[in-house]
Amino acid sequence: MNRPLNLILNIIWLVFGGLWLAVGYFLAGLVCCILIVTIPFGIASFRIAGYALWPFGRVVVDTQPGMGVFTGLGNIIWFIVAGVWIAIGHVLTAIPMFISIIGIPLGIANLRMIPVSLLPLGKKVMDSGEARSLPQYLPAAQAGYR
Repeated sequence: MNRPLNLILNIIWLVFGGLWLAVGYFLAGLVCCILIVTIPFGIASFRIAGYALWPFGRVVVDTQPGMGVFTGLGNIIWFIVAGVWIAIGHVLTAIPMFISIIGIPLGIANLRMIPVSLLPLGKKVMDSGEARSLPQYLPAAQAGYR
């Protein structure tokens, strides 16, 4: 996609759900940062909040090709405690978006947030153009928003 179309989609997204998603992820990040042990979850939640605020023209890529032990363990804990519920929320909010024809791209964007909301540790949000220029991120950039 080109930049003007991404801008229009991001503005529509912001009005019809992106702001509330980002606020929710931000508040979850604040709660996670209260305890020292859950600070990595808070940082991941802040990362997702930024992505939820402005998703078009950006992709989520793995920062580590092989998941580390602590990253894997943290993702399992996140998956059980929060990831499943957040993913269900994304599916439930995508359904009304798909009902209206104009909301189909928003529904797709909502569903594309599910993988990062399920397993957020070890992920990085990048501009899709920047990700396309880096060979290690090429598969994610080709699958993401263009």
